[in-house]
Amino acid sequence: MTSMSWHKLLSANRLGSRKPHDESSRSPFHKDYDRIVFSGGFRRLNRKTQVHPLAQHDAVHTRLTHSLEVSCVGRSLGMLAAEKIIEQLPHWVSPADMGAIIQAACLAHDIGNPPFGHAGEYAIRDWFLLPQQAHLMALLAPAQFADLCQFEGNAQGFRILTQLEYHPNEGGMRLTYATLGAYLKYPWLSQPIAGGVASHKRGKFGCYHTEKTLLSTVAEQLGLIQQADFRWCRHPLAYLLEAADDICYTLIDLEDGLALGMLAYEEIEPLFLQLLDDLPPPPELKQDVPNLQKIAALRGKAIEKLVSAVATAFEQQQSALLTGTLNGSLLQHCHPVLANGIDLAKDLARQRIFNHPQKAQLELAAYASLHTLLTAFAEMTVATYKQQALTFKQQRLQQLLGTHTINSHDNLYLGMMQMLDFIASLSDHHALSLAQSLQGIQP
Repeated sequence: MTSMSWHKLLSANRLGSRKPHDESSRSPFHKDYDRIVFSGGFRRLNRKTQVHPLAQHDAVHTRLTHSLEVSCVGRSLGMLAAEKIIEQLPHWVSPADMGAIIQAACLAHDIGNPPFGHAGEYAIRDWFLLPQQAHLMALLAPAQFADLCQFEGNAQGFRILTQLEYHPNEGGMRLTYATLGAYLKYPWLSQPIAGGVASHKRGKFGCYHTEKTLLSTVAEQLGLIQQADFRWCRHPLAYLLEAADDICYTLIDLEDGLALGMLAYEEIEPLFLQLLDDLPPPPELKQDVPNLQKIAALRGKAIEKLVSAVATAFEQQQSALLTGTLNGSLLQHCHPVLANGIDLAKDLARQRIFNHPQKAQLELAAYASLHTLLTAFAEMTVATYKQQALTFKQQRLQQLLGTHTINSHDNLYLGMMQMLDFIASLSDHHALSLAQSLQGIQP
């Protein structure tokens, strides 16, 4: 059976750069982390939704704080997993290096998310499938329209990392292949879908057709096993990124639900205690302290236990990871008590937080705002493609683009992708205020 090699999987060469990596005090993977931190795409996560759109509570997580926390857990996972398989790793890769790879990839894992989180993704997808957008489908190839009507934050993130930031169309951030591989949870293209599939039920993918050549280059450089045309198996380290993300959002969603009054402490404590397994409960549980402080202490202990369990699962499943045959996530290969605890926590969040009337009302406002923006900017993009004179309103829309470019003179698909680059980059509040302006409402 074909097996991938850690020597290639941990490549420190950079996409779009002809320079060999230098031997400085900072490893090339630490440089990846720094490049992401200082990027505009990462900075804009500060006012983007994690779960609760337009939340006014200062303690509730944004995409930025979530990404920082995931990167911390990812670094611990990477270092601990590397220590367990150190004999199989190249001599020039230390546990700290592997921790830095996961840390950088985790930091970027949500960089492509649009305003309003998953509700924003659904709004964009649904807009392209409205009957009044049928004329767009007629102007585009099926694969191109599939990208638009299945807008995907993971693929948009790969586009930002490899195309849009720092060195446009010349490698983007020029990250190492190892970090890009760890980032790619879904190393394959979108596929045309049959009608009638709800936007939130569609399969995920990690790359638009605009970046398919770059995906192929990354896969080739890392030695990923090809499974079909423009489809490869995951990089083993992508499983650690996935675990870090799952651990953080599962626990943090419940913590935010408590802060917002959507959940009671008594509902959350048993789930966190189950995730501690054989670890002793934190002393805060016997003290007269606020419930949020107790949950924070429980969360810290739960993360400690889960990180250790996932690193052990990584070691045990190394053969399946390297042959691209692992079924499910690493958390599913942990002790059943832990895997079941994660599932129960996710179920509680789905039932009591994601379907909460307060959240639903805000998501409806988010949905309407994005449809307003898409309608206005798509009309401008199509008018440019058809070489029609722009209206006064469309000229003003062009002025709002700032450093963004929408150039659809020769290619409507690229123009639409550039339109989505702009809209996806907006913060929640910017998208809302811009939509209000288009509706004649003074923000």
